[in-house]
Amino acid sequence: MQDFKIKFRGVRGSHPTAKQSHLKFGGNTSCVEVWVGGHLIILDAGTGIIDLGRDLQKDHILSGTDLYSRKPVDATIMLSHLHQDHTQGLQFFAPLFIPTTKLDIYGLPYSNEPLSETISNMLFERVFPVSIDEIQSNFNIHDFALKNVLIINPDGAKKFIAQSDFNPDVHNDDIIISVYKTTAHPKNGSLSIKIQYNGKSVVYATDKESYIGCDKKFIEFAHGANVLIHDAQYTQQDYISPILPKQGFGHSTFNMATETAKFAKAKTLFFFHYDPNYDDGILSMLEDEYTNISENIIFAKENLEFTV
Repeated sequence: MQDFKIKFRGVRGSHPTAKQSHLKFGGNTSCVEVWVGGHLIILDAGTGIIDLGRDLQKDHILSGTDLYSRKPVDATIMLSHLHQDHTQGLQFFAPLFIPTTKLDIYGLPYSNEPLSETISNMLFERVFPVSIDEIQSNFNIHDFALKNVLIINPDGAKKFIAQSDFNPDVHNDDIIISVYKTTAHPKNGSLSIKIQYNGKSVVYATDKESYIGCDKKFIEFAHGANVLIHDAQYTQQDYISPILPKQGFGHSTFNMATETAKFAKAKTLFFFHYDPNYDDGILSMLEDEYTNISENIIFAKENLEFTV
């Protein structure tokens, strides 16, 4: 059995913050690097994916003397949704432009349009000097059907299986990826993503607004997770502010995330997707408050690494 490791590459919501006052927690937008069973799974492609790409490119160059003797980059990117703070780093992901790279992207199709067409129009054809057809790597974009699970075999082969046909007892050596769609976020909804491997699970739930008493279907989806990475964009005060309330914006408060983790019986909770207006001073005060509640509550920070 191989390691199950997490590294936070970008923890901000809405937009990146290139400020000295945000360096402790980080200013890049959503991206989480997960190494599981020897495979790389990347959760979202905000600006945090750019430094990840540079590190992967460096490792690739150092692994051999020429393009074809070097170990190729092989990764799976799971997109929660297509808002800019979750996709704006993809065009600058260096391995995308290395011919030997194998990259599979999975996410929700937008309306009746395939995900590949949306990404092509939104990130490449109209706003970037390279079109998607000019990318020489083995770059594939797939629609993720909500009633499927994605299986990654130990040899890296990937296949969809209908949830109704899936028996987890016979897949102990496989990586199992399943999704839960929340409609609380505006427009097309957002995917929460669960990665299971050898009896352990990580649940990534960004851009998810909770309900009074929690989202019971999500509780079932995330139940017993070893790690729950949960949206915590707002304080309770900002959420119900009489001047500019954030209710209905599609994001949770720190209290909502804590309550969800409690009912889901998650072993470790990471707060994630911080409002860009929350500088290190504000987040440090919140960290002191919430980590005193439980040693199993952790504030995600850029480059923080964690073994499941």
